[in-house]
This record gives sequence, C-alpha cells and structure tokens, in this order.
Amino acid sequence: MIMSEKEKMLNGELYDANNDKLLIQERINCKKLCYQYNNISPEKTTERNNLIKQILGKTQNQFLIEQPFICDYGYNIEIGENFYSNHNLTILDCAKITFGDNVFIGPNCAFYTAFHPLDYKTRNKGLEYAKPIKVGNNVWFGGNVVVLYGVTIGNNVVIGAGSLVNKDIPDNCVVAGVPAKKIKELEDKI
Repeated sequence: MIMSEKEKMLNGELYDANNDKLLIQERINCKKLCYQYNNISPEKTTERNNLIKQILGKTQNQFLIEQPFICDYGYNIEIGENFYSNHNLTILDCAKITFGDNVFIGPNCAFYTAFHPLDYKTRNKGLEYAKPIKVGNNVWFGGNVVVLYGVTIGNNVVIGAGSLVNKDIPDNCVVAGVPAKKIKELEDKI
C-alpha cells in the first residue's frame, strides 16, 4: 500500500510538503485561523480561547497563548493544564508536539519538528522529515529558546533564555546554552 505524503509526515518518513495538495490546504486553513486569532482584541479571552481550541489538537481548561502565535497544522499540538506562552510562539508541528501540565514559555520561543536532509540533492527537491517533540510537566522555557525535532524534555526542567535544545533533557534540572547542557540539578524533585 502506498502511503500519502501526510502519512509519511506523521510516520517520520521523508515526505513532500510543498507539492501535496492536502498538506498545502491544511497549512493554509491553519494559517487563516492563526491570522484570525492574532487579530482578535486581547481582552476577548473567550473568543481567543474558542479559536485556539479550533486550531490545536487538544487543550485542557486553563491556558493562555499570547498573540501572535504561529503554527503549521495545529492538529499535531497538545497542551496540558495551566499552559502559558508569551508572545511570538512558533510551532512547526509537522509531527506531534505534546506539552505537559504547568508549562510556561517565554517570548520568541520556537519548536521545530520539521528538518531537512543533509544531502542537498534531496533537500533541493523540497523533501523533509518530521520527528515529535515531547515536553513534560512543570517546565519553564526562558525567552528565545529553540527546541529541535525528536527532543524529549523531562519533568521539572528550567531552560535558560537563548538556549538551543537539540538533545533529550532529563527530569529535575536547569539547562542552558547553545547547545543546551545541564548546568544544575534541581533539589525540589517531582
């Protein structure tokens, strides 16, 4: 059986996002909703929350995503209870991205599940891969953090501002840097 480009994308296989009508239309639909969300007056919290629930795959009851917010598909994003994101959150959700409970994200953060082949001939054809990102409970991201494809971040983690997270992060620690490295163990463990 031949897989569709969407099935390849969701299975972490090489896929073509730029010439597949379904994926193109899904991105356009999502970006239209993000545009609407980003242009709702900030005091209209009920309207904002209702629209985010249309965009995202799964939400809990308590959350706030400051505007602007940008994502590719939306349906691959799940947020836990008491989720907060400051301004300019960008999520390239070609694969599943899951956030646990009590996750706080500083301004200008980005989560990229998509990545491109190292081989320029393949890359120049517009082909790419996607690997999921998983974030545990009680995680705080400082401003300007970038999390790359395939990363799992444990529970009770603090990620310093300006960090690039390209490897899994264990529970109960502070990480920072480019690339992010563990700099401190947290004593208040879960």
